[in-house]
Amino acid sequence: MKAFLPLMAVIFLILLVIAGVKAAGLYFLFGVVVPYAALAVFLAGVVFRVVKWGRSPVPFRIPTTCGQQKSLPWIKQNKIENPSSSCGVITRMLFEVFLFRSLFRNLKTEMYNGPEAHGGTKIAYGSDKWLWLGGLAFHWSMLIILIRHLRFFIQNVPAPVQMIEGLDSFLQIGLPLIYMTDVFFLGAVTYLLIRRFANPKVKYISLAADYFPLLLLLGIGTTGVLMRYFLRVDIVSVKKFTMSLVALNPTIVPGISSVFYVHLFLISTLFAYFPWSKLVHLGGVFLSPTRNLANNSREKRHINPWNAPVKVHTYAEYEDDFREKMKMAGLPVEKE
Repeated sequence: MKAFLPLMAVIFLILLVIAGVKAAGLYFLFGVVVPYAALAVFLAGVVFRVVKWGRSPVPFRIPTTCGQQKSLPWIKQNKIENPSSSCGVITRMLFEVFLFRSLFRNLKTEMYNGPEAHGGTKIAYGSDKWLWLGGLAFHWSMLIILIRHLRFFIQNVPAPVQMIEGLDSFLQIGLPLIYMTDVFFLGAVTYLLIRRFANPKVKYISLAADYFPLLLLLGIGTTGVLMRYFLRVDIVSVKKFTMSLVALNPTIVPGISSVFYVHLFLISTLFAYFPWSKLVHLGGVFLSPTRNLANNSREKRHINPWNAPVKVHTYAEYEDDFREKMKMAGLPVEKE
């Protein structure tokens, strides 16, 4: 049921758009109102989350480390895994954001039945690079796809975007040319989704909120591939429509297939859902005190600036208050 409900939700969203566009002709609602509203919710939600994180007090240094801290001169420090300077923190963040360094070191733990003479059940640790590779392929392909889509929102396509498109389709397979990132994106999302079903431990801890964004992304990728390679939507009309949205002068262009509106509505749903889900780690990774702080507690004393003065009640004061009662109870006192 944890996966069935999100699947039904995505199917309902798709059928809702098809019925609204095909039967009711609600092109303006699904093409203009919903995207603008989703963008407003996205921006307001991200600002709210960032401000909330920024206001959270972090008086002490709590970076997650897995290497030698800066210590005595003759002990070699691990400057990336346990940075003590801003340069080390920036280097660590770059590795984390662009290469998922912490996920690359991820291990899988499994129990197996060993010989009875050696204690029976054993625990084994092994490398788990498939998750890292799937996550890396998903995020990088999605980034490149977003960059490629800039051509729909800019009148004159910049040279860097054209270069990325050329590199993405340099294999020149079929007509229209197949983008490698389309294949990688659908493959990575499918792998991450299957992994949640195939791995019993991951399946046990997975919630409906874990399945919904994956199914939503799968729907977005599938409709995008259908428009480019199979149903062949009129790209000129689509760009004319998206440019009108950018210019805040929305104009419904006739002749655009309903699959485009399904694609646009799923993207809008993802944008509106983004700030309130786990997907917001895109911005949270930069504000995480376990990543963006230098571990220099041995060099500098960090004092909590939010510590309010606290009135203490010493033992001497306690004895002055209860001395007679302590004597009556037979308890020893320091002063008679």
